[in-house]
Amino acid sequence: MTSIAVRPAARRPGQKAVQSLVEDLRRRIEGDVDDSSLAKALYSSDATNYRVVPSVVVLPRSRDDVLVAVAAARERRIPVTVRGAGTSMAGNAIGPGLVIDFSRYLHRVLSVDPEARTAVVEPGVVLADLEAACAPHGLRFGPDPASGSRCTLGGMIGNNACGAHAMSYGRTADNVLSLTWLTGTGEVITASSGPEAFEAVRGLGEFVDRHLQVLRKEFGRFSRQVSGYSLDHLLPEKGRNLAAALVGVEGTCGVLLEATLRLVPRAKAPALAVLGYRDLATAADDVPNLLPFRPLALEGLDTRLLDALRRAKGADSVPEIPEGGCLLLAEVPGDTPEEAERAARRLVDAAATSESQVLPAGEQSARLWRIREDAAGLAGRTEKDDQAWPGWEDSAVPPERLGDYLRDLAGLLDDEGLTGMAYGHLGDGCVHLRIDFPLEHDGTLMRRFLERAAALVARHGGSLSGEHGDGRARSELLGAMYSADALAAMAEFKAIFDPEDFLNPGIVVDPAPLDADLRRPRAVELHVTRGFAFAHDGGSVTKAVHRCVGVGKCRADPRGAGGFMCPSYIATREEKDSTRGRARALQEMLNGGVVQLGWRSPEVHAALDLCLSCKACSTDCPTGIDMAMYKSQTLYETYRGRLRPRSHYSLGRLPQWLRLAVPFAPLANLVGRVPPLRKAVLALMGADTRRSLPRLPRAPFRWDLRSRRRRPGPEGAPKALLWVDTFSDALDPEIPRAALEVLEAAGCDVEVAGPGACCGLTYISTGQLDAAKSRLRNTLDALIPHVREGRTVVGLEPSCTAVLRSDLLELLPDEPRAKELAGAVKTVAEYLTSIDWTPPRAAEELLVQPHCHQYSVMGYGADQKLLEAMGCEVEVSAGCCGLAGNFGMERGHYEVSETIARGGILAKAEASPDRAILADGFSCRTQVRDLAGLESRHLVQILAEALRKDGGR
Repeated sequence: MTSIAVRPAARRPGQKAVQSLVEDLRRRIEGDVDDSSLAKALYSSDATNYRVVPSVVVLPRSRDDVLVAVAAARERRIPVTVRGAGTSMAGNAIGPGLVIDFSRYLHRVLSVDPEARTAVVEPGVVLADLEAACAPHGLRFGPDPASGSRCTLGGMIGNNACGAHAMSYGRTADNVLSLTWLTGTGEVITASSGPEAFEAVRGLGEFVDRHLQVLRKEFGRFSRQVSGYSLDHLLPEKGRNLAAALVGVEGTCGVLLEATLRLVPRAKAPALAVLGYRDLATAADDVPNLLPFRPLALEGLDTRLLDALRRAKGADSVPEIPEGGCLLLAEVPGDTPEEAERAARRLVDAAATSESQVLPAGEQSARLWRIREDAAGLAGRTEKDDQAWPGWEDSAVPPERLGDYLRDLAGLLDDEGLTGMAYGHLGDGCVHLRIDFPLEHDGTLMRRFLERAAALVARHGGSLSGEHGDGRARSELLGAMYSADALAAMAEFKAIFDPEDFLNPGIVVDPAPLDADLRRPRAVELHVTRGFAFAHDGGSVTKAVHRCVGVGKCRADPRGAGGFMCPSYIATREEKDSTRGRARALQEMLNGGVVQLGWRSPEVHAALDLCLSCKACSTDCPTGIDMAMYKSQTLYETYRGRLRPRSHYSLGRLPQWLRLAVPFAPLANLVGRVPPLRKAVLALMGADTRRSLPRLPRAPFRWDLRSRRRRPGPEGAPKALLWVDTFSDALDPEIPRAALEVLEAAGCDVEVAGPGACCGLTYISTGQLDAAKSRLRNTLDALIPHVREGRTVVGLEPSCTAVLRSDLLELLPDEPRAKELAGAVKTVAEYLTSIDWTPPRAAEELLVQPHCHQYSVMGYGADQKLLEAMGCEVEVSAGCCGLAGNFGMERGHYEVSETIARGGILAKAEASPDRAILADGFSCRTQVRDLAGLESRHLVQILAEALRKDGGR
């Protein structure tokens, strides 16, 4: 291994220089200049193991902003790091000086030329947005990393990203035509290819001439040799392609201002061959045998990742697949579906396995691709649910060496007592692997393993990185695969473009130690003794918040694919309002450097303020993070024994207020109809005065003794206990009446739970956890006797039902009855689809707004099944309605709440005005009525109406 000098850990620039820079930039640029402690916390990490706190963050609005910011930093010798979505896994998007985030404003697709098959983009364009702009023309950008729903083209160019289809369409470097490039000396050049390409850069031609031998011998040996600089593109025989050579320099040689990209035709009707093998190495052995069939992609997946998904989301989360310890997904092209299927079957016939299936383009194959895209998050937990980390997550070897390399790598893991679940681009020889390094202690074992792994991959003729770049994780190890001459050539190349070494210093050239600036060892270990149990993380808040490794799926808009996360980020597009941003603030709280006041830190509360507590992250984020629980715990720790915000006393204790208000319903409703009185009451509550007050019925359901009587069914009838929550009881009593009508018609033996069974939801969402526990214990007392009589508890309000299925177990972990009750609770649809009953026909066209908590905890599958059985034509509005209980009512949240609704359910309602709205959640019904005057119904109301039309059957 060639020895390589390392620099000290990241050094922060002087405070006077930083203050001068901040003041200068605030005067001279239009973009955002943020040196707050919250910004420093948010940008202190990317999707890696590393933590480097920046001095200032700039979000430029124009190219001129970038030029001014970089020049001002250079004048003061302050390092500059550029960043897109922050999904870098090697630590190449963090730095101690000025961090420039292109994703906020510079995200335009400037042009798409279908004839020339080119696109011009700004650095902050998200790949998915470029794909959407190209799709109408039957085109796409070839490289497609799994993070394509949120990663930016600037980041892809910085790392030379590849993705599943790089084996067909090439790496990013192969698909870039020209770059508008700001060098470290302040010059703006156009980097392209051809004899004249070198004229833009003084000394570049002479550099190539001096290093011809080493460039030909050591660079570009195989397609996934991404580690180091790709200097082979500068060779005469490769077209003197400066643009391609600057792809993958990781922000160390300049700043991208604009890129012209090559586009390729979209595959017309690809089929998916799914092959099962004993293990990943055995699958890799078969790769050379399958490459002659020219698959578009050849992806491997350790099936333990699928087991992790089943544990988290249930057996139905994974489609039926072939047996084996590894799946190989081979996407095969064709002009027609039939042609693609025939080609896929020919590949299957040649494979060295009998376990196989062929899937046409459609939902089942799309589900497998979505699982593959989530692999980075799924691999972040081991089989024992321990944290697994990047570091050696991107090694690559020539495909013909892959099987042997994987066996040797498995042996190295065993030798060091480490584990990990692998996946990756087997067709290109690239393997992704997260490993359970004990980083809660230090980086000693990680260093030893990485040094041995680097030597191993070099013996197999491979690369430390196949697409993620070297960053802080691997730059120190480049001597394992490059000679001293090659390392010197890379240093000289950087010096041509950045002679003062202020662009992303410590990366590739003159690297920082790979075990410097590690984030996890700095974190204080914090176990809670009250509030939630954090049972999945052994009671450790520290482990819980570090579930977030920064993959950034919360920065995507998943609604088109049926996802719900993260409504606040979708509305504001600000990092602080993403799940990741909130996790970073909590992590920094534990580090104690930037965020210093613990649970009461203003930075933590600013990050959590716009969290809707929708729980979507607990389902949509592959790491299983639950920000709703973390927010509730934060509010609990902050305000325990202290004066709370007014909304905690009003909205947080809504069940109490409703009990007091019911006898005065006419007066309360009058107040709600008189604007000055309504606004005064809302202001007193700490609510937004633009909101309405809920209209109270003449009498709550609990006063209706006739409705509450038991309805015995025939002998052997399924036994149901209808649990009427506070919202249904005091605000919508017609819903439990309709539920009784439906359950009777279904032939059930129905009993109504007595009053007082409260889930404590409003107390939980406002962090009043002691009160919530008290109410949950009362609920156990009220419901468990019925459960032990064999009754299933049927819930009406999805958010309340979700509490008994999930939060109950976290709040009362030592109460054996909690698990007993949680296992006996079902939604109406879950219950009705579990018994022998044929629902009535109701040929309605419905627009459905699932409640976030139902989506996240119970799922909406049973409801869809029931509605289909009724003959309803259903359109589902994915994403939160925006009200989210107390959130949308509270002062300061109205605009975000409205933005979420108008981008989701209200937009769909406007597009489909003839569809009736189905919304089981009280919040969802309130939101569409408040903002658009639209009425909506609960599922049981639709069922009851259909029964009446069907003669009561």
